[in-house]
Amino acid sequence: MAWAKRMPAEPVVAVAGATGAVGVEMLKVLEQRRFPLRGVKALASARSAGKRIPFGGRTIEVEELTNDSFEGVDIALFSAGASVSKRFREAVVSSGAVMIDNSSAFRMEPDVPLVVPEVNAEAAFEHSGVIANPNCSTIQMVVALAPLERLARIRRVVVATYQAASGAGQAAMDELYEQTKDFLAGRPVEPVRFAHRIAFNCIPQIDVFLDDGSTKEEWKMVVETQKIMGRPDIAVAATCVRVPVLRCHSEAITVEFDGPVDVDEARAALAAAPGVTVLDDPVQSAYPMPAMLEGTDDVFVGRIRRDGSVEHGIQMWVVADQLRKGAALNAVQIAELLLPR
Repeated sequence: MAWAKRMPAEPVVAVAGATGAVGVEMLKVLEQRRFPLRGVKALASARSAGKRIPFGGRTIEVEELTNDSFEGVDIALFSAGASVSKRFREAVVSSGAVMIDNSSAFRMEPDVPLVVPEVNAEAAFEHSGVIANPNCSTIQMVVALAPLERLARIRRVVVATYQAASGAGQAAMDELYEQTKDFLAGRPVEPVRFAHRIAFNCIPQIDVFLDDGSTKEEWKMVVETQKIMGRPDIAVAATCVRVPVLRCHSEAITVEFDGPVDVDEARAALAAAPGVTVLDDPVQSAYPMPAMLEGTDDVFVGRIRRDGSVEHGIQMWVVADQLRKGAALNAVQIAELLLPR
């Protein structure tokens, strides 16, 4: 059943997990996009309560996240982990607020829309108090797939991800810094956030392994892509790898279509798509790279070329900032959809 409560033109927004990497970015995005706020609340665990963080040219005090935190709140942006989202779901919804959740807690629930505004904005209006923000690697992939799906029906997608430390949070980014310093200094490296050393290494495991040998991150890319695109029949094969990059995920994507798609046609469709920037000039060695795209909002696509191994195939290289479009920006864009027209 769709949500009946009308959103005010200037809502009160709460950010749960406000001191984490994504929460900090959510506050930045709200400010940068001039979201029409009547008020903002920064919520976090008891150990962070009382801290002051910048917002709107001033500082706001972090409050402890409790069941009473959502009185008078219209939109609650959550990035505090799945267990926290599950714990506070009822408190948010019963207060009359809409939860936009960045965790995996509710993504595959049938009555919870999984939304990427450039792909399935209309789904946001069919919520019952909770809207899910997809996995970061899924978001950037479907933004690039959607304009191609309009050219010809996609049959199969094969993707290998090169995911930055930011995907595992601020502590993981700090660990990459520290391990790099220790490795270069010849000191012992002790992994904490990752299963192995991340400095000068690639780890072909993100999240836990499942019975079929894939990881949960790879499973997310399959089922979330199918749900967002409304295509339960689309075949997706994913291999997800953590790499020693601070921010921005990269993906090598091969798309197989039911019918012919010209490379120039694909490039033009991507260039015209909302939220996509094509950076593709092999002669000038111009293509998207994580080091050049930190803090950007678009999904950047390059290396667009024909895949000669199948009858109708396109290959491309896709990069986006995981903390921006892969998390905070997408959540705020969903909130913008809820504003009165």
